[in-house]
Amino acid sequence: MGEIFKNLKKVNYEGPKSTNPYAFKFYDADRVILGKAMKEHLPFAMAWWHNLCAEGTDMFGVGTADKSFGAEPGTMEHAKAKVDAGFEFMEKLGIEYFCFHDADIAPQGKTIAESNKNLDEISDYILEKMKETGKKCLWGTANMFGAPRFMNGAGSTNSADVFAFAAAQVKKALDLTVKFGGRGYVFWGGREGYETLLNTDMKLEQENIATLMRMAVEYGRSIGFDGDFYIEPKPKEPMKHQYDFDAATAIGFLRQYGLDKDFKMNIEANHATLAGHTFAHELRVSAINGMLGSIDANQGDYLLGWDTDQFPSDVYETTMCMYEVLKAGGVTGGFNFDAKNRRPSNTPEDMFLGYILGMDSFALGLIKAAAIIEDGRIDEFVKERYSSYSSGIGAKIRAGETSLKELAEYAEKLGAPDMPGSGRQEYLESIVNSVLFGN
Repeated sequence: MGEIFKNLKKVNYEGPKSTNPYAFKFYDADRVILGKAMKEHLPFAMAWWHNLCAEGTDMFGVGTADKSFGAEPGTMEHAKAKVDAGFEFMEKLGIEYFCFHDADIAPQGKTIAESNKNLDEISDYILEKMKETGKKCLWGTANMFGAPRFMNGAGSTNSADVFAFAAAQVKKALDLTVKFGGRGYVFWGGREGYETLLNTDMKLEQENIATLMRMAVEYGRSIGFDGDFYIEPKPKEPMKHQYDFDAATAIGFLRQYGLDKDFKMNIEANHATLAGHTFAHELRVSAINGMLGSIDANQGDYLLGWDTDQFPSDVYETTMCMYEVLKAGGVTGGFNFDAKNRRPSNTPEDMFLGYILGMDSFALGLIKAAAIIEDGRIDEFVKERYSSYSSGIGAKIRAGETSLKELAEYAEKLGAPDMPGSGRQEYLESIVNSVLFGN
C-alpha cells in the first residue's frame, strides 16, 4: 500500500516559539536531561486500539472518524491497512513502540482456531514491518472484556468454559508478545469485579484471577518471555466493584497470591483520578513497593466520572509524573498513549495533533521535573522535615533497635514534645510554580 497520510510529513522539533501545529515545541528526542536523551526517558508507544481502531463511537452515537484506511472494515485487508497506517504514523512522529490487544490487530473468528489463524497471518505482516522500520512492541494484552462471553469477567467469570477461553486468548497473546519481542504483558481487568455481592463468590473469583495470572507467568517463562507482567489498576467502569481498584489494592493482591516477583504496575493517569488519587500518588505507591513498571499516558476530565482517555495537556500533572519517575530511576516499560481524540476531532490531522500534544506535554513535564530536582529546595525541605529520624531516638526507631517500653520511658522523660514543624505546603507549591513559570 502507498502512503496513507499523504498530507502529513515527518514531525520535527522546532522549539517553543514555533507556531507550526505539526512540529514539536518541547519534544527534542536527542536533548540530554539528567544524563540521558529525552527519547530514553520517554519511550513513547502508540496504542493500536485508540489510534487505529477507535472511530469516536460513544453510547449515544456512531463513529465520526474514518479508520478504514482504504479497506473494507472487518477484513484481513483492513487489518493489513491498519498495520500500514500504524507504521507510517509511528515513523512520521518518531515513536519507537506500539501496544496491542489481540482483537485490535486482526478480525476475531467464530472459533479460537479461526481467530488464531488470522492472528498468525497479521503478526507475520507486522513482524515484516518491524524489521523494515526498527519499530518495537512495548507490550501486548488480550481483549477479555469486549465480547458478550466476558460479561461476568474473564478470570473472575462464573463459567469454567469462559475461563478456558480466556486462558486460550492469554496464551495466544503471549505468543504474539514474544514473537514481537515485547517488553511487557498487561492484564487490564476491565470486567474483573462484580455488581452485587448477592450473586458473587468473591473468594473464588479472586483465587481464579490469581490462577489465570500464575498460569500466564508459567507459560510465558516457558516460551522465553523475560519481561514484566503488569496489572493496570482501575477503580470502576465497567464493573461497579473492580478487584484492581488502585495500585495499593493490586499490590496487596499480588503479594497475597505470590505473584509479586513477576508483576509490576501499569499506571494510567485517568484511572488514578477515578480512584480518587492523583497520578503522582499511584506512581509513588508503585515505586516505593518496587513495582513501578509502565505508564498509560493520558488524562481524564475532573468533571466527568468515567474514563475519558484524553491526550495529556496538563503540564502540572506531567511534571509531577516525571518527578516521580525520575526519583524512582525511570520505568521498566514505557509511556503508552492510551488516549483518543475527542469525538469532533475526527480527521487524520487530528490523530497527529493529539500525539504532538501528548508528546510535548510529557517532554515539558520531564524538563520541568528535572529542573525541580536540580533546584534542590524540595528535596532539602523533605530531608530536614524528617531529620529527627537521623539521630538519637529517631535513628533507633528506624533501625528497629528500640521497644515500646523504651519509647514510653523516653516520652515520660520528655514531658511533652514540641510541635512537629510546619509542612509549608504553600511554600513548596510556590517553588513548583517558580520552576514552571519563572525565567
